[in-house]
Amino acid sequence: MLFGGAMFFTEYSMSAAELAIALEARGFESVWAPEHSHIPLSRKTPFPGGGDLPKPYYDAMDPFVVLAAASSVTKTIKLGTGVLLVQQRDTIQTAKLVASLDQVSQGRFLFGIGGGWNQDEMENHGTVYKTRFKRVRESIEAMKEIWTRPQAEYHGEFVNFGPMIANPKPVHKPHPPIHVGGAFPQGARRAIRYGDGWIPTAGRLDLAEILPKFRDMAREAGRDPASIEISSFGHSADLDRVKRLADMGVTRIVPMFPAEKADTVLPLIDKWTEIMRKVNG
Repeated sequence: MLFGGAMFFTEYSMSAAELAIALEARGFESVWAPEHSHIPLSRKTPFPGGGDLPKPYYDAMDPFVVLAAASSVTKTIKLGTGVLLVQQRDTIQTAKLVASLDQVSQGRFLFGIGGGWNQDEMENHGTVYKTRFKRVRESIEAMKEIWTRPQAEYHGEFVNFGPMIANPKPVHKPHPPIHVGGAFPQGARRAIRYGDGWIPTAGRLDLAEILPKFRDMAREAGRDPASIEISSFGHSADLDRVKRLADMGVTRIVPMFPAEKADTVLPLIDKWTEIMRKVNG
């Protein structure tokens, strides 16, 4: 089983470079950065975690910036967006950011994406809440054209451009792995349609029940279920639960570390390092 670590990187947290160094030294496979461009003071949709929105959501740094910093001080650890809110970003510019980060990291980028939950936030970017997932799909389809073709074009309802040249291309061929976040069954269907991995919503799904259904869905769509990685985010340090997830065939576990300094976070990383060693032998 692969192990990663995620954090809302802020002015008051460990830096992405510090966390990436600590994780790489202990044998972790990946480091992940979520994103929120801003948090409107209105709230049309409730926070999925319940209660008040935690402070780091307001304070998160841009994931491409912090992951580029992490790439410059590490050699092997993979660098993921966990997750990028694609529906709020310009498609052509995002394709260049992904390819550029994959270039400077020499092929270590993992492209975690999602449709988001904060209606007010995405509406500030001009995105319509009800059609956000179609916009995400078109964005990813268009980016794949940009990454893989010398001259790309795409014509959709939300993303539309004629023949053009956009470089650099990613190091990872044909493009960095795309990990699609979302619940079952809709998020699972999106992952099967245009993803290389699925990030099921942590804490809200019984994976023992869901994963067989997910694999059946993949086969029905003509996909090999083994080709779609399953990444489970946001778990507590529970060895027995992690072992059960490994037995189910979950590819990757990614705990969310608090947006704190090293003296708080490093002991948590060490606890997860012990779990990793016990699970993987």
